[in-house]
Amino acid sequence: MADSHSSDLYDAVNTWGVDDEFFLKFATAVPAARVLDLGCGTGRVTLAVAVAGCNVTGVDPDGSRLEAARAKPMAGRVEWIEGDSTVIGPGREFDVAIMSANVPQEILDDAELARSFADIAEHLVPGGRFAFNSRDPEARGWEAWTKERSHKIVQLPEGQSQHWYQTTHVDEANGLVEFCAHEVGADGTENIGCETLRFRSEEQLRTMLNEAGLVVDDVFGGFEGEPAGRGTGNLVITAHKP
Repeated sequence: MADSHSSDLYDAVNTWGVDDEFFLKFATAVPAARVLDLGCGTGRVTLAVAVAGCNVTGVDPDGSRLEAARAKPMAGRVEWIEGDSTVIGPGREFDVAIMSANVPQEILDDAELARSFADIAEHLVPGGRFAFNSRDPEARGWEAWTKERSHKIVQLPEGQSQHWYQTTHVDEANGLVEFCAHEVGADGTENIGCETLRFRSEEQLRTMLNEAGLVVDDVFGGFEGEPAGRGTGNLVITAHKP
């Protein structure tokens, strides 16, 4: 699958929603804040935060998604950097950091995620705020990743495509879920891309944040302040640097 098509498909499947509204509101609570969007992807939230008047740096290891972000309107308002948390220059300071779209789940190694949290803490100013989301393993969201429950039709530049997810293997003991994303394009060609996500518990994430020197403020079960365990199957966590 061509990189541009992959990015177009990602944007078509992942349209603006209540989760994006949460991160936009969080990042823009302080006018003209310096914002770090780690794992910014194709820049949907990143650009919205920049247009709202913040000074935004978007960091992502996927060059093709960054290329798609740079091609969007208003992209010149954002500093785009390819890489992970280690590429943030020394001495850089941010008032706010976000990791939206379940980015921590794509970091499978605990040590790597712990380093990401520590890097964020290093670059936040005292009192700086951090928010991210990760699916709650107790909600067992992977059980809904079937063709019957996740199928949708999306509009792409070349025509309509069918899209769905299918879970292929679950290792609950280690929180690892393997799944494949299926697409049947307008010409009938099927593309399949498979990956693995890491589901971590609230306790695991709290511990990692504390060890990074961050203080947890809130843990919600959804993006409208629902209690953890009684929301939309998410762990929405906010923290600050003391």
